[in-house]
Amino acid sequence: MRARDFGIVIGTGTPGEHNAITDVPGVRVGHTTLISGSGPRVVGEGPVRTGVTVIVPHEGSAFDEPLYAGLHWLNGNGEITGMAFLQDFGLLASPIGLTNTGSVGVVRDALVEIEVGALGKGGRAWSLPVVGETWDGMLNDIDGRHVKAAHVREAYEKAASGPVAEGAVGGGTGMICHGFKGGIGTASRLVDGYTVGVLVQANHGRRERLTVNGVNVGRSLPASALSDEEAGSIIGIVATDAPLLPHQCRRVAQRAGLGVARTGGAGENSSGDGFLCFSTGNRNLPANALDAAPPRTFQVTVLADEYLDPLFYAVIEATEEAIVNALVAAETMTGADDLTVTGLDGRLLAEMLTPGK
Repeated sequence: MRARDFGIVIGTGTPGEHNAITDVPGVRVGHTTLISGSGPRVVGEGPVRTGVTVIVPHEGSAFDEPLYAGLHWLNGNGEITGMAFLQDFGLLASPIGLTNTGSVGVVRDALVEIEVGALGKGGRAWSLPVVGETWDGMLNDIDGRHVKAAHVREAYEKAASGPVAEGAVGGGTGMICHGFKGGIGTASRLVDGYTVGVLVQANHGRRERLTVNGVNVGRSLPASALSDEEAGSIIGIVATDAPLLPHQCRRVAQRAGLGVARTGGAGENSSGDGFLCFSTGNRNLPANALDAAPPRTFQVTVLADEYLDPLFYAVIEATEEAIVNALVAAETMTGADDLTVTGLDGRLLAEMLTPGK
């Protein structure tokens, strides 16, 4: 169940066919979800409530065919690997992995292994994979580092277009959002012949600040019993087929932070809030291969800055809706040390947003 299944319509924009990041042609998403064990936390044994999500940016080789991209941090208490290259060169040259804080390294290394395997004998890899994280240490035995390379490969191989599973799946399995069960959410908008899609891993915010469609609902809901509910983060991935240059991608990514703000997020001190935007609008960029012989010059198509505002609005709306989708899709979960985090009842939320109710 998603926000619109409950009659909750965010903003005025028009969603794509699946209202998901996969509405951008070529973009695919895959999850591996790890749930096992119950009771007291035993490091290395569980309980396990975690996973990995992989976003493949186009139908070709993400390692060899780069895309223009940009990054914006709202608050830097977090990690996205490969950012020095992405920020300096303005290129995304890998799939994007999302997981928990303790598993960033293994996901990064697994993506390198996938690239090396695709090259075949004699090939040489040059890889700085992009992997983002949020902390699932309340529900999950995070220090046990239960995500393995095989789980990353599974998510990569399962990556598909079409509808995207949301809530407590993949990298979002153990996440908490505004004191409710959080996780993966996605949404999209159609804008002037282009598509903008957003996928979030939502693990941020305080219950009392939760706002939907401009209505503060958090203060009218039972207070959260979590002692440190805002001790989390949100990672947002924005995809578009609008032809953007790296500086424009960064500006579009920046607007995802406004979508977070619309739901009551504030980039708290303990929160790592990072947003990455990539554009599939130019697929003719020089190959990102060690042995490639790049042309001396090449041509790209660019959307003039004066036409960016509709994309900004689309990203803001899609980010807000993606967060709400993550909240209403995620069901109540009991994890490590028998901690139970309640899912947000979509029907109740819809009633609270209905005038006169």
